[in-house]
Amino acid sequence: MAGNDLGSLLGGLLGGSGQSGGQGGAGNILGALLGALGGGQGGQGGTGGGNALEGLIGMLTRSGLVDQAQSWVGTGENQPVSGAQIAEALPDETLRKVAQESGVSTEQAADQIARSLPTAVDRLTPSGEVPEGRSIEDLVREQQL
Repeated sequence: MAGNDLGSLLGGLLGGSGQSGGQGGAGNILGALLGALGGGQGGQGGTGGGNALEGLIGMLTRSGLVDQAQSWVGTGENQPVSGAQIAEALPDETLRKVAQESGVSTEQAADQIARSLPTAVDRLTPSGEVPEGRSIEDLVREQQL
């Protein structure tokens, strides 16, 4: 399944070994999230040729987390975000789907996303901007050099 592959890639990007306990679990949560946002199409969104990362950043920005999202993309210090803020920013259906695919509650999913998303976005955007028109898998592979 593409979500599992993406989870493994993100787990590696976050420094996990693919185990379900540590950062590998966070990679699986993020893989499920980006897969849900990208419609399961390899992390590519269905609107405007963008990818799920672009969609996620836009969603967070529209939800009032503009400073946090910009700090993750930018080259400075990453601002933290809470699980409650993530739960508020994401559509309920998306969070339910991520939690179900990951085998955790929606609260646990939101908390895990909040802990791992700043690092993941930071590492996927080393130049300080979201690369356009490229799949999440391509971005992850490029950053694991």
